[in-house]
Amino acid sequence: MTRRQPYQPSATPPKRFARGFTQTGGILQTHIRKAGEKRGFAETRLLTHWAEIAGAATAAICRPVKIGYAREGFGATLTLLTNGANAPMLQADLPKLKERVNACYGYAAISHIRLTQTAEAGFAEAQAAFAPPARKPAPDPEKAARINGETAGVGDEGLRSALAALGYNILTKPQNK
Repeated sequence: MTRRQPYQPSATPPKRFARGFTQTGGILQTHIRKAGEKRGFAETRLLTHWAEIAGAATAAICRPVKIGYAREGFGATLTLLTNGANAPMLQADLPKLKERVNACYGYAAISHIRLTQTAEAGFAEAQAAFAPPARKPAPDPEKAARINGETAGVGDEGLRSALAALGYNILTKPQNK
C-alpha cells in the first residue's frame, strides 16, 4: 500500500482577481458583442454611442437595427428604424449621417442607408421607443364595482377575468368618458 504525501502549501500564492467593483462594461462586453454580431454590427460602438455619432436630434427620431453586408465584403447597408412622420426629415440627412457612421468605422464601411418605418408601438422585436406608450386611465370606482358585480356570477376564473378586462377596456375608451 502506498502512502499519501502530507499536504504542503505551494510557494506561490493563489491568483487574485481585481479588488473592489468591476466595471459593468467589462463584464457585459462579450455579451453585447455577440448580440451585435447577430445583427451584423461588428463595431458595437455604433450601437452604444449612437447619440454621439448621429447627433442628438437624429438619434431621437431613429435607431440602427441591422447592418447587411454585400457578398464582396465591402459596401454594407445600414438599416435604421424610424416612424413614418420623421422619415422625410431623416431622408434629407442621410448623406451627412452616412459620413458620420463611416467616420466611426474609420473607412467607408457603409455604402447605403435604408429606412424602415413603423409606428411608435411597432413590431415586438424591433419596437421603436421614440415616444412612451399612452397609459389608460383607471375607470371610476363605481364603474369598476359595477364590472366586478356583473362578472361575479361567472364560474370560470379565466372567463371572468377576460370579461372584466373587456369591461375595463370599454370603459376607459376616450369616447365613453
